[in-house]
Amino acid sequence: MIFDKTDKKLLELLQTDSKQTNKELSLKLNLSVTAVYERIKKMERAGFINGYVALINKKKVDKNFVVFCHVKLVQHTQDYVMKFEQEVAKIPEILECYHLSGDYDYLLKVLVKDMEAFRVFMVTKLTTISHIGSTRSMFVINEVKHSTVIRF
Repeated sequence: MIFDKTDKKLLELLQTDSKQTNKELSLKLNLSVTAVYERIKKMERAGFINGYVALINKKKVDKNFVVFCHVKLVQHTQDYVMKFEQEVAKIPEILECYHLSGDYDYLLKVLVKDMEAFRVFMVTKLTTISHIGSTRSMFVINEVKHSTVIRF
């Protein structure tokens, strides 16, 4: 598949508002509605577009306490790593998990109601996972920038 400047602009428009109609997109891109539709379908088939989601206001759903939690495993064996990653994937409060280089092995983005909810999360969920050597948590004071748009 050829991935050109128009495809990039189309992806940016979809990331900004995926509910735009093909007609609205066609006017912004100076293409026919059919051409926009075909480009979107090609990008979906080629894996450029993984899906479409609704972005939720954290305050409205009472999940506005954001914590970044570093996790260090006791050992780095394949078994420990795989087990940890499988367990983390099951925990709904963990929105993101990254395997890192450096002093800690993982960085988790955790979303809960408040400090008490975070304490319960730590005691009843995170620390029950085998092979965790240590954790270090940082609480978000203010969200300065949050974007889901990848610019080209």
